[in-house]
Formats: sequence, structure tokens, C-alpha cells
Amino acid sequence: MSKITEDTRDHIADENFAFPKERKEPIHDAAHVRNAIARFKQVQGVTDAERDAAWKRIESAAKKHKVDVTEKDWRELK
Repeated sequence: MSKITEDTRDHIADENFAFPKERKEPIHDAAHVRNAIARFKQVQGVTDAERDAAWKRIESAAKKHKVDVTEKDWRELK
């Protein structure tokens, strides 16, 4: 996965983040989708409702970028 520079991050559209309001966990490519899943439970300062919405965005991005997601819900993550 390539590192995102601050300038590049500023140009990523809000809808390409799992948590767009906070601009946390970019999901604009397959590598970042996998990373967002791996780090999902580490995100702090968000509600369960925001996690539910973020998970739906991650699932959609995973499908778009052909990333297998075995969990049906973020609560299944280890």
C-alpha cells in the first residue's frame, strides 16, 4: 500500500473515506480498503451508528475494488 501524502489526502473526496465526517480510513483503492478493515476497531471518537454507516461504505468499496470481506458486520471483526 502506498503512503498517502497530506496533499494527496486533501484531494480524496469525502465519500472515499469510511468515516467521511472525520476523514478517517480512506477507501479509494483495494489496499486502503483492506487497511480500513484491519484498523476499523482502532478508530476512536465515533458512534456505533457512524460505524454502521462506515461499514456499509467499506463493503461497497470492497465490492468495487474486488476485496473479499468475510465479516457481515463490523462487530464480527477481531
